[in-house]
Amino acid sequence: MAHIHFIGGEKGGVGKSLVARILAQYLIDHERPFLGFDTDKSHGALMRFYAGYASPVVVDRYESLDAIVEAAVAEPNRSILVDMAAQTQDALTQWMDDSALIELSSEMGLGLSYWHVMDSGRDSVDLLKKLLNRFGSRLNYVLVQNHIRGDNFDILEASGEKKRALELHARVINIKRLHEASMVKIDGHSSSFWSATQSSDEHALGILERQRVKMWLKNAYSEIDTLHI
Repeated sequence: MAHIHFIGGEKGGVGKSLVARILAQYLIDHERPFLGFDTDKSHGALMRFYAGYASPVVVDRYESLDAIVEAAVAEPNRSILVDMAAQTQDALTQWMDDSALIELSSEMGLGLSYWHVMDSGRDSVDLLKKLLNRFGSRLNYVLVQNHIRGDNFDILEASGEKKRALELHARVINIKRLHEASMVKIDGHSSSFWSATQSSDEHALGILERQRVKMWLKNAYSEIDTLHI
C-alpha cells in the first residue's frame, strides 16, 4: 500500500528535518524505495542531504501538493516522505480539507501518517493538542520525542495530550541525543549520515565520533523498527 509520511510539528527548531533525514537514511539502508518532498524553500534538508531522492514542493500551491499524492499512487511500493517546514500546517490542512484527502485515501488504498516532532517545551504540547483537535481519529500519528532538543518531557506527560494521542492509537518514538560537535560537523559538510560514518570521506569524523554516530543511528533505527512502516 502506498504511504505518505508528513514529518511536521509546526514549530521551528524542534528537529523535523533531522527526523526526515534519519527516516530517509533508514529507508536507504534497508533498501526500501522512497521519494522525498521538501517544503522548505530556503533550507530544505532532504534537497540538501539526499538530493537524488527529493524534489521541492510549494506548500501554498495545490497543484504542487497534488504531486505528492500522484507520486504515491503511481508507485504504491514506494514510501513518500514530506519534510514540512515550520508554519506550514495550516496550508497543509486546508489542502487536505479541500481535497477530502483523508476520505479519499481509504478509497485509493493510501496510508497517511503525521509525524509530530517535539521538543520538551510547552509549544510542542500545545501544537499537538491543536493537531489532535483538528484530525481526531482520522489520521495516523507518530509522536517523536526529540531528546536533542530537550531530555525532560514532563510537560507532555502532565498535559494529558500524550495519553489522548495514545488513545487515538498514536505511536511514540524517541530520538536520543547526539554529541553536538558531531552533528555540527555533519551539517557543516552537508554529509548524509552514511557518508559521515565512512572513514574514506574527505570530511570524515574521527574514529570515536563515527562510532558514536553509528550507535546513535542504530538506536534511532530500533525505534523506527517498532513502527513497522
